[in-house]
Amino acid sequence: MSKTLKRPVSGQRPSCYIPSRLEDRRIRNRTLRQERRRKPDKPDDFVTYEDSDSEEETPSQQHQVLSTSYNFVDYIRSRESDLSDERTIDPAYASRHILTHDMFRETPIALGNINKVFCSQWLSNRQVVFGTKCNKLMVYDVNMRRVDAIPTLPNSHGASPDTQSGIHACQINPSHSLLATGARHSADIALYRLPTLDPLCIGENAHRDWVFDMCWLDDQFLVSGSRDTKLALWRVNEDLMDFPVAKDGEEEGDQQQQQQQQPDVPSYAHISPIAVKECRGAQKIRAICFNKEYRELALLSLNGYMHLFNAETFSQKLSRKLPNCQENVCIACQPNGLYAVGCRSYTLLLDPRTLQAVKKIASRYSGCGIRSASFQGNILTIGTGMGMLMFFDIRAGKYLESCINSSRTVVLKASKGYVAQFPDEEIDGFQQNKYSPAIYTHCYDSSGTRLFTAGGPLPATLIGNYAGIWQ
Repeated sequence: MSKTLKRPVSGQRPSCYIPSRLEDRRIRNRTLRQERRRKPDKPDDFVTYEDSDSEEETPSQQHQVLSTSYNFVDYIRSRESDLSDERTIDPAYASRHILTHDMFRETPIALGNINKVFCSQWLSNRQVVFGTKCNKLMVYDVNMRRVDAIPTLPNSHGASPDTQSGIHACQINPSHSLLATGARHSADIALYRLPTLDPLCIGENAHRDWVFDMCWLDDQFLVSGSRDTKLALWRVNEDLMDFPVAKDGEEEGDQQQQQQQQPDVPSYAHISPIAVKECRGAQKIRAICFNKEYRELALLSLNGYMHLFNAETFSQKLSRKLPNCQENVCIACQPNGLYAVGCRSYTLLLDPRTLQAVKKIASRYSGCGIRSASFQGNILTIGTGMGMLMFFDIRAGKYLESCINSSRTVVLKASKGYVAQFPDEEIDGFQQNKYSPAIYTHCYDSSGTRLFTAGGPLPATLIGNYAGIWQ
């Protein structure tokens, strides 16, 4: 979980410098090697070997091992005292420990008559921002348990109700200074300053249909994908933007009239994309992610194809048909480059170099539909259409097992949320007594100890919502 390279306060060696630790380390390594060398009943098709089986370590390596404390208490004390010790911690350990020890408890969030939450992000350790199908941008305060609405931004052409089809994406740039999300017109994007959420600009003249997803390449460059099969590259630099300024009586009157229509929205700039590319072979771009390891953009289209774009040249590299994929609506990327694609009844793990499926993770519940996916270290979190979250251990190659009850895997079952009205007859298999909300979005906070989940009814004809905080 933690590593702290201790420096002696008095004397030549720190308190953790106990020579017997080396012998314990050798015994553990020997046991692991014997376990790996044990021949299985069925030989593996792919086997890796270590560079060396030697147990000997150099004196400098032994000195570093003995000077390193793996005690979490030492890590906390070193951090509290602001010592010059070298400290590292695995942020995914907290999530794994809480999940396997059944420590997560859900706090449902009442959202009223809001319709289906599609996207979410943690703004800070106490605030979560999320977008809805009814075109609302909301912020939930975890401590105050209060939901506030953020005004959406209209474009320069005006947005009719027909063009308001929901906010499907929201993303924060790496420095946490900007929030990118959907605008009042669902084919535009809006950007807000953080942490104040003041409007900065609106991006327009790029897409003709709904923006389904977006991702940041760095602090300035943003990519958006739409149902019109086009990708747009935006540069968000406040120094290059032209903000409206009233200069004469006519312009001042127009500005006052606009402010009267939107009294709570300060002035903001309008920007256009620096490049727009059509994704060849795609039908309705559904999800986008940026692979930092390979410097490429991965796109998921609703016709079952995966597309790769070079992030530096903004050019399409290749497209590949996914094997037997239906309703592939979400994609996630691990820091080492591994892709996870959610389908109707299973999740595919793809090799980023060839887009070959390296593992097919079957869902534990048939036909549940994978609606959201994310990586937290080596744990793949899967949100389903049946109100359940499942957790797959990439390193172990199986679903995360409970330490409380070894005979079952870790599953979080969401509460029912809110549905405006239940149909008298069954619609697409929907029945009131069997209703569970679809988990359209989920996100961990920076510590990995809290999880926000949200969504709503899976049938498109139903109006309702679900949101909850697991902590």
